[in-house]
Amino acid sequence: MSDIEELNGRIMAAMDRVAQGVDALGKNDTGQMQALQQALDEEKQVNAQLSERVRVLAERQDQAIGALETKAEEATSRVAALDEELQKLKKANGLLSDACGALREANAEGVGDATLINKAMEAELDAIRAMRSAEVLEADQILSALTPLLAASTTSQDTEEAH
Repeated sequence: MSDIEELNGRIMAAMDRVAQGVDALGKNDTGQMQALQQALDEEKQVNAQLSERVRVLAERQDQAIGALETKAEEATSRVAALDEELQKLKKANGLLSDACGALREANAEGVGDATLINKAMEAELDAIRAMRSAEVLEADQILSALTPLLAASTTSQDTEEAH
């Protein structure tokens, strides 16, 4: 029996040492756990900031793409309008050439025809109007292309003067 009591005493002593060791580990782990928890919280905050930056950049990119798409649509419509005016100009010039040819033939035959002269003048006026309209559209297109460049240049100069 004394062996059992001796073994029991030894077991109890070992259990006390294990309990003390667990307590010591618990105290050390608490400090480490707090440090790890703080590091985790900091990383979560950094991650949230990066996510917000990515969201802001995505919004900016979407806005820039939308602006570029709008500009492309406007440019396409201006080119279509210019093409339409150029087609009118070609047609008016064709009519003018026909009227002038008929007028030359009438003059060569010695027959002056007031109707041919009127048709030639109308065709010439139509050609001049179509040319003017095409020039106005072309000037508008040039201005619309230069306006953003001038605005950027002015902003750049203002920024340089401020520094």
